Amino acid sequence: MRILTYKRTHTGDPDPTGQFGINDCMGRVRNWSFDAVIGVGGIGSEPRSFGIDGRVTWVGRNPSWNPHPLGYGQIVKFESFALFEQNGPLLSSLAPYLARRMYEKGARILLKDYSQEEQAEAEALLNILLGNSSSLATTGPSPRHCRSSKEHETASRSVVSGKCKPCPRLT
Repeated sequence: MRILTYKRTHTGDPDPTGQFGINDCMGRVRNWSFDAVIGVGGIGSEPRSFGIDGRVTWVGRNPSWNPHPLGYGQIVKFESFALFEQNGPLLSSLAPYLARRMYEKGARILLKDYSQEEQAEAEALLNILLGNSSSLATTGPSPRHCRSSKEHETASRSVVSGKCKPCPRLT
């Protein structure tokens, strides 16, 4: 499975309906061929200001591409989508190898250069957060995180909006 994992600096793209690219974030990267996306908050001051630092902020699987109505490349929509924003689990609690790659080794975007452990964690993360935990592989630490099951269920289904900060190219 080709999974795009990337660091985010702000919220608002994708939108609560699962449209990735409405504010032209990630530009040409959205046009790449992938089967799923994992958006994670960066760890700098801007992601901290939005409360997304170090968190899994959204996941999507089975994309389809359509032209942006204003001509800003493609808008990607997902068959399965979950938006967490600042309510997302810490990446390090669900996928420590992937977190190490993104934060300690400074990856901004991953698509085809995953280690076996990182790929396994990324696939398991998608399955956990999109509700397909029956096909989980063992990837080390328990997939549970610090929230209770009830809190996780609420966070998984919640739609977080309001903190959209359009990309600078559109302002």
